[in-house]
Amino acid sequence: MSMPFYVSPEQVMADKAEYARKGISRGKSSVTLEFEGGVVLMAENVSSLMKIGEIYDRVAFAGVGKFSEFDQLRKLGVRYADTKGYAYSREDVRAKGLANAYSQAIGDAFTQQLKPLEVELIVAEVGDPGLAGQEHNSIYRVTFDGSISDHEGYCVIGGAADDLDAFLRSEYRKSFSLRQALHLGRRALERAAEGQPQVAPENLEVCVLERGRIGRKFHRLSTDTVRDHLAG
Repeated sequence: MSMPFYVSPEQVMADKAEYARKGISRGKSSVTLEFEGGVVLMAENVSSLMKIGEIYDRVAFAGVGKFSEFDQLRKLGVRYADTKGYAYSREDVRAKGLANAYSQAIGDAFTQQLKPLEVELIVAEVGDPGLAGQEHNSIYRVTFDGSISDHEGYCVIGGAADDLDAFLRSEYRKSFSLRQALHLGRRALERAAEGQPQVAPENLEVCVLERGRIGRKFHRLSTDTVRDHLAG
């Protein structure tokens, strides 16, 4: 009688992690930066499929990896936020709660399913001076195994995250204007491209959570607006 094939749990987890990392590394990185007026999310994107989206009034989402998987998570996040905002109040929809929900869902898939999700996510929230305890921006990163971390100033997801994190640590300043943040974000994305030509404005997906905006804080910057900012 032949012995059943055995693989240790540690090896199974290591194999899943390696599989997920390879899938994520094939996509372009995404950068999120705080600036004086809010938070800007940027990604190099040559397709019409959006990597960045609005979740709720002050909350935005960015994903890298397998588009079908992180877009499904984005839609789940929108439903989560709508339900919570309706059941309680709009001010109760926070990036932290959403990031925790994503962490649980992605972590469950990593441990329980044969194939892990090939995704990394950023959940960002712009602060509101009019709400007690919610004055400051929040940025959370959720990785393929469900690990969650909070970041101040900037955050990078994607295959080149470690290199870009070191680059931004030396270049980022809290006092940046939107224009300065866009310049730094493009430089970071170009660094991730490993010597490829300059990332053109038409290949940049840029969304802003703007603190001073009335009502919903999220808006997309058109190619012409991005080009004007980067020309300065």
